[in-house]
Order: sequence, then C-alpha cells, then structure tokens
Amino acid sequence: MAFNGTWKADRNENYDKFMEQMGINVMKRKLAEHDNLKITIEQTGDNFHIKESSTFRTKDIDFTLGVPFEYALADGTEVSGTWELDGEMLKGKFTRKDNNKVLTTTRTMVGGELVQSFNYEGVDAKRIFKKQ
Repeated sequence: MAFNGTWKADRNENYDKFMEQMGINVMKRKLAEHDNLKITIEQTGDNFHIKESSTFRTKDIDFTLGVPFEYALADGTEVSGTWELDGEMLKGKFTRKDNNKVLTTTRTMVGGELVQSFNYEGVDAKRIFKKQ
C-alpha cells in the first residue's frame, strides 16, 4: 500500500525523447512537459483506483493486478495490458492498438518519491513524483 496517496509530477528524465519515440508531435510534447500532473492512487488488495489530473484532462482508471484492461494515454493512443506487483514494484506491460508495439512501465518508491519509468522501442524515460 506504499503507493497510496496523491503524487505531483516534480521532474522528468528523457521524457521528451520518449514521447518523440512514441510518435507524439512536438506541440503535445511541450504541453506534456508542463502538465502539472497529479496522480491519486488508492490500493485495496489487488484492486487499484487511480485518478490522473492535469492541466489538460482528468481521468479515472480502475484495474485489478493481473487482469487485462484497456486504456487511452494522454495523447489518445489506445493500449491494452496488465499491471503486476513484483515485490515493491508495479510493472505494467501494454500493447498499442495502432501498431502492436509494446510499452513497458514501472512504478516504484525511491527515497520517498514515486518513480514511474517507461520504455518504448529502446528509449527509456522517468517521471518522478513527490507526495502531496
């Protein structure tokens, strides 16, 4: 339950390059870098409720560990996949519906911060969140 709480994006590492690899245009990439994203995570056993709120949208996501679900990324890209819990790390593996390429992501706690890591087509990025 370490993920429970509200988290605000603090900084990014290689996020622009990652979004470029995902095929996101330059205007959307610039907006995403300053989206003031907040994520509220509520975990109850294997069930998660996540609320993403940013300057541009608010979205509620519900999923159960190990159960496939569908999701639209902020840029509209549709994916399907699952989240698994591996020790203290949430691991997500999602397949894009438009090209069948795989996006992997993890969420882990590092020094009191929530670190979300991404990999798509060999490009790695991170978004680091501070608890509110």
